[in-house]
Amino acid sequence: MTATDTLIEQRASAAPRVTPADLEAAISSEWYINAADGVPEDEFHPPVPSNHPLRLLTFCVLVLRNGFTVTGESACVSRENFDAEIGRKVARENAINKMWPLLGYALKDKLHAANPA
Repeated sequence: MTATDTLIEQRASAAPRVTPADLEAAISSEWYINAADGVPEDEFHPPVPSNHPLRLLTFCVLVLRNGFTVTGESACVSRENFDAEIGRKVARENAINKMWPLLGYALKDKLHAANPA
């Protein structure tokens, strides 16, 4: 839990809000892709070398319950620091951060529909 999460918890009221649990509940599945894996190996694209920068870029695709997709990415500066697990974690965090405004909008829309005044 981050310092921001703690502060939010301390100041939380009974008013409707989006929570980390809401974000997790909205996820149907998650997928991770290394950018080098997205390059087709054919007559125009030779295999991506092991030291190529594409191998340092990780994408996370979150498929939400309604079928919408949200993406996050993680790039590493040097091969020596690349760790696939850390790359997936950072990419997922970046995708989750994109979900906050989406779920916030959905909640506000639901509240407005219930009380349009």
